[in-house]
Amino acid sequence: MQAPPYAVAVTGLGLISAAGVGVAESWSAVTRRTRPTGVRRPEVLAGLPTDFMYLVDDDPAQALDVAERRLTERFAQLAVLAAREAVADAGLDPADPTQWDGQRVAVLIGNANGALPLYDAQHATLLERGHRRVSPMLPALFNSNCAAAAVCRDLGARGPSMAVTSTCASGADAIGLARQLLRAGMCDIAIAGGAESACSRMLMAGLCKTRALSTHRQDPAAACRPFDAGRDGFVVGEGAGLLVLERPEHARARGARVRARLVGYGSSNDAYAPVAAHPDGLGAEQALRGALAEAGVTGADIGHVNAHGTATVMNDQVEAAMLRRVLGEQALVTSTKAMTGHTLGAAGGIESVFTVLALEHQLVPPTANLDSLDPDIPVDVVAKEARPARFDHAVKTSLGFGGHNAALVFARA
Repeated sequence: MQAPPYAVAVTGLGLISAAGVGVAESWSAVTRRTRPTGVRRPEVLAGLPTDFMYLVDDDPAQALDVAERRLTERFAQLAVLAAREAVADAGLDPADPTQWDGQRVAVLIGNANGALPLYDAQHATLLERGHRRVSPMLPALFNSNCAAAAVCRDLGARGPSMAVTSTCASGADAIGLARQLLRAGMCDIAIAGGAESACSRMLMAGLCKTRALSTHRQDPAAACRPFDAGRDGFVVGEGAGLLVLERPEHARARGARVRARLVGYGSSNDAYAPVAAHPDGLGAEQALRGALAEAGVTGADIGHVNAHGTATVMNDQVEAAMLRRVLGEQALVTSTKAMTGHTLGAAGGIESVFTVLALEHQLVPPTANLDSLDPDIPVDVVAKEARPARFDHAVKTSLGFGGHNAALVFARA
């Protein structure tokens, strides 16, 4: 008899994105709005073929004290805020030693680019003012591990801590690896997901050269169009999405509210090209089939997929064909990137939060900006308005530059 899947308890959610600050505001935006409101034209991108991106409104980091803001860069600040919300949502108090043993709390945060805006600014300082004016904090603040380290300091988490870097699959991989740590007994609680803030002229110039970005400058809010026949590329976004995961016995012992269960994780690499996905989707299929096998379910059991859905022409087609091949035709597919932008290393974390909420509410968010479905997309993509449905399992897929693929299977609590 096959052993039941190891069902990690999802007990807390934290989210900050261009769709909204906090889980409730972001969920309301992706389920009720038909058009994004967070697309901006930052001055640093002026003159580029794509001079717009999705940005978090105002400055949520004002919730941090001056010292915390000085010792962290924006992507780490977003991670700290999302972690605070997730921990509070889980009903945990890091100041209470009866429920928080810092040595048994792990932090894994996916990130693709580190503090690139800081690097840009310091490089300009080096060229214009000389090496003596470069900040001594640059080596500490630039690294991808800055977000995980900042969350650990903020919450007093002293267990395993790491930055997971697999480009746009980073956030999903961080969640999957957290499940493995919990399963191995290396921690009781894990805070996992992704954080990114890459408003960098250098990065955006490079992405423009790859022709991966949309160039619909006349209407930036309509530029990101996953699965639409008129799509021409993605739009970069910023944000952080984190989950509190617990060993099932730990959550049970403290009477925690369980929002969903993480029952499967798969990861792979296409071993094909630096940027393009394998045209047959073989790596993504391997990751998804691995996640389904761990979860002990078949493709027919999956009712919903929060797809990677970047709005690049080939990747959307490759992913959709793979989903149809593995899952069949019953799964309701959506991409929430039209509301948040493509948040790169944070995408898997942010979109896992939406996947858990879809399971919890039995409601699939629509794919914003989808006016005319590409006839080569062979799956049921939810458009125009959220669709109520009954399903017990949902999947989050993530595909990244370098051929990185990750898939997560969540089950209803």
